[in-house]
Amino acid sequence: MQEFMIPLDSKSEVPLYEQVCEYVKTEIQQGHLKAGEKLPSSRALAKSLSISRSTVELSYDQLVSEGYLEAVPCKGYYVCNIQGLYTFCKKSAMDNKILKQEKDKARSDYDFALNGIDARSFPYNTWQKLSRRVLKEADSNLFQLGNPWGEPGFRQEIADYLYQARGVHCSAEQILIGAGNDYLLMLLGTILDRNKKIIMEDPTYLTAYYDFLHMGFQVKTVGQDGSGLNVMELEHTDGEIVYVMPSHQFPMGTVMPLSRRMELLSWAGKQEGRYIIEDDYDSEFRYKGKPIPALKGFDNHDCVIYMGTFSKSLAPSIRVSYMVLPVKLMKQYQNQKHPFSVTVSRVDQKILELFLQEGYYQRHLNKMRGIYKSKHDFLLKYLKEEMAEICQVSGEYAGVHLVLAFCNGLTEQEAVIRAKQAGILVYGLSEYCISGNPKASQKVLLGYACMSEKELSQAIKILKKVWEKSNP
Repeated sequence: MQEFMIPLDSKSEVPLYEQVCEYVKTEIQQGHLKAGEKLPSSRALAKSLSISRSTVELSYDQLVSEGYLEAVPCKGYYVCNIQGLYTFCKKSAMDNKILKQEKDKARSDYDFALNGIDARSFPYNTWQKLSRRVLKEADSNLFQLGNPWGEPGFRQEIADYLYQARGVHCSAEQILIGAGNDYLLMLLGTILDRNKKIIMEDPTYLTAYYDFLHMGFQVKTVGQDGSGLNVMELEHTDGEIVYVMPSHQFPMGTVMPLSRRMELLSWAGKQEGRYIIEDDYDSEFRYKGKPIPALKGFDNHDCVIYMGTFSKSLAPSIRVSYMVLPVKLMKQYQNQKHPFSVTVSRVDQKILELFLQEGYYQRHLNKMRGIYKSKHDFLLKYLKEEMAEICQVSGEYAGVHLVLAFCNGLTEQEAVIRAKQAGILVYGLSEYCISGNPKASQKVLLGYACMSEKELSQAIKILKKVWEKSNP
C-alpha cells in the first residue's frame, strides 16, 4: 500500500470525489498502480488529503462500480486487472468543460469574472509585516496542530468583529475555523441528520448544492421573488434546513429585506430541529443605505448556522472561513470522537488575528468599499444611460457583480457568444439554475472586481456594440 499525494483543487468546478477518482484511474491506466495492489483505507486517505471520509468512500465506490477497484470485506480496496480494457485515458465532461474555460480565458482580453478580487489592492506591506512579526515571535507551540476548532484568540477576534459589524451575538466557543466554506459544510454534514431535506433557492450557489448532494442529502429548490427566497413556497415543502444568502444572493444579487428575514426566522421557529444556513456572501460590500444586520443577529431561537469567509474581502487563496454553530449543534460536534484537525495553519490564524485585532482589516474593508463602489457606480451609470435599450440591471448596490436582463430580444446564449467573439468573457445565469429556469435564458452576470475602471470602460463599450440586436 502506498501513500497518495493527490493534487486537489478545492476551487475547481470538478467535485473533490471526482478529482480523487480521476487521479486513481490515471494511476491504474498508466501502470503506476499494479493489479492486486492495496489502496490506503478511506480513513487514512481522508486524513492525508484533509477531506472528509465520505468523499473518499464515494470515490472508492465509484471506482469499484467502474471496475477499477475491488472491495474485499474486512481487508480493504485492491486494484483490479484492467489489462486490455483501456487503451487511452478518458477525460470527463467536467474536465473538458474546465479545459475549455481555461482556453477561453487565455484568448480573452477582458474577463467579467464572478469570483475574483482587485488583487492590486491587497495589503501586501501589512501582510508581510505581520507575517514576519508572527514568525519572529513564534515559539515551538505555534508549529503544532493546535485547537481542532481553531485558535481561541482568533475565534474571539471573529466573534468581536461579527458583533460590531454584523450584529451577531455569539461566543468564541461557537465558532469553527476551516479552509473554505466547502470544508465547513462537510463538517456540518457530520452532525446534521442526513434524513433532513435541504431547501435552496433556484438559481443558487452550485458549489454548495453539490456539496450537499455529495454528502448524501436530498436537496429541493424553491423559487425567488424580488425579496429573495419565497417563504410561502418554502412552507409547502417538507424541508427542515434552508440555505440562503440574504446579504447579496448569488447569483441574483437580491438583498433580502428585514420583513422577509423575519418570515424566514418565523418558519424556523415553528418546528423543533429546523435550521437556517446563512452564507453571509458579499456582506462586506454595500454601497447604498445602512447595512442590514446578518440574519443571525435576529436569531432568538438559536437556529441560524452562520458562515463567513475572508476569501472575498482579502483573497481567495487565503482560504480562511468560519462557521458559527447554534449552541446545541456545537456541543454535538464537540462530543464527537476524534474531531477533524483544523485545516488552517496556526501561523495563518495568528496573522489574521493580529490583522483583525489591530484594525488593519477594518481599514482594508473601508478602502475596498471605496474601490468597488467606484467601479460599481461607473458600470451602473454606463449601463443605465448608454445601454437602456439593450438591457436592464438588477442586483446593484451590493456585492461585486451585476445581473443584466436583455430587453432587445437578445438571448443569453447569443450574448455570451458575441462577447466571446469580441474577446470578452461574460457568464450566463442559466449556469447556476438547478431546475432550468426559462427566465434565465435572457440574463448574464458581470463581475467587476478584477478589472480596473479603464478596462471596464473599454470592455463595456465593446459589449454595447456587439449586443446591438442588428449584429449577426
